[in-house]
Amino acid sequence: MTIKRLMCIAALILPIAAPAWADDASYCRALIAKYQAYVVKLSGHSPNPGTADGSAAVEQCRTGNPAGIPVLEQKLRDAKIDLPNRD
Repeated sequence: MTIKRLMCIAALILPIAAPAWADDASYCRALIAKYQAYVVKLSGHSPNPGTADGSAAVEQCRTGNPAGIPVLEQKLRDAKIDLPNRD
């Protein structure tokens, strides 16, 4: 396959994929907000810093890696917290 042909394919695919990336980023932010508000509690009578895998998932989401999404979803489910809407 030629470079020109690959560029044409990429030009067709990127507009379709870009909104999915943006959606993942906003969903990650919503998951992080809920996770930190309801699961991680750094003050109060029973502080809870969270878990190593939860912290890693937050960092993945913050850096644009959607691999953290399933971990944060599971942490919220385990805590009986409703997941944010995924728009």
